[in-house]
Amino acid sequence: MARHFSAEEFAGRQARSRAAMQAAGFDGLLLFRQESLYYLTGFDTFGYVFFQCLYLGADGRLALLTRAPDLRQARHTSVIDDIRIWVDGPEADPARQLRAMLAEFGHRGGRLGVEYDAYGLTAALGKRLDAALEGFCTLVDASDVVSRLRAVKSPAEIACVRRAAALADDALDEALRLAGPGAFDGDILAAMQAAVFRGDGDYSGNPFIVGSGPDALLCRYFAGRRQLAAQDQLTLEWAGVYRHYHAAMMRTLCIGTATPRHRELHAVATAAMAACLEALRPGRPLGHVFDAYARTCDDAGLKPHRLNATGYSLGATFPPNWMDWPMLYAGNPEPATPGMVIFLHMILMDSDSGTAMCPGQTVLVTEAGPEVLSRHPLDLVIA
Repeated sequence: MARHFSAEEFAGRQARSRAAMQAAGFDGLLLFRQESLYYLTGFDTFGYVFFQCLYLGADGRLALLTRAPDLRQARHTSVIDDIRIWVDGPEADPARQLRAMLAEFGHRGGRLGVEYDAYGLTAALGKRLDAALEGFCTLVDASDVVSRLRAVKSPAEIACVRRAAALADDALDEALRLAGPGAFDGDILAAMQAAVFRGDGDYSGNPFIVGSGPDALLCRYFAGRRQLAAQDQLTLEWAGVYRHYHAAMMRTLCIGTATPRHRELHAVATAAMAACLEALRPGRPLGHVFDAYARTCDDAGLKPHRLNATGYSLGATFPPNWMDWPMLYAGNPEPATPGMVIFLHMILMDSDSGTAMCPGQTVLVTEAGPEVLSRHPLDLVIA
């Protein structure tokens, strides 16, 4: 079986989820986030683009309602025994089939938590779910029940994150080897992705980001590649991924030479990183980490060029995104907790001069403070 964790690991995760649901007064959970399904059972699929629901009862019962292509997938990758199939067709209504399953489990008149905040549960499917269960039971948004548990990683998960971080470093090695005047950034991107795959890694939750010249100021992937000029800049954001666990990194490389503005922004960004690491301490609100980034940038007169968040949690995530809960923004009261894995990005984008500088790294929160997981320093790179 393609299961990456022990039966005991899954049992512990399910037990903690049941305790959380019982504390919230739920008789069961209807889970639609692929991350939750993977976390609780090992089920590994992209079939969540269709209606797919994992039921977890307060008594520990598990049942999966999915399509036929995922029957063998669930048997091969998960600890789920009760797998039920809804059949494609013009009159298919899997939400009604879910209602019949819940009636079988005795939930008429019960109180069920629902993961409404899920890419797989689109607005249209959510309406069909509500309509199918109207008058049958009470549905309450429980989108944060499993997500909160997932934010703090077990030792087995941390081992996966460390492997992912090593793969991210390998990818940066490739970028540094190839970057320079005249290089094709498509070759750089291909080599970085190949390094992850060669190391037994996985596709990332969203595409690697690569942008050069004026496009180095963009924070999203877009179609189109270019040759690097004799004097240029190249912003890269990527992740090492192992068993779906992510360790992200970000850099702006100066091609040919570094302008005075590059050097200025790099000095401020690395100072902001140091301030954020000092603020990221167990028990302190995550909002304090953003405050450290914002204060450092603002004191240097760079407020117009910074963002309104400076990072987020990482874990086992699926497309379309590797960002996870919680995020680091002003006023976030969520405390840093040992076992959290946080991506810190010190993004500065000066549109006036067309200059980017974006150092970023993944850290593990420990009792003693943050541990940087990369072997690469944040030195200014001139390729």
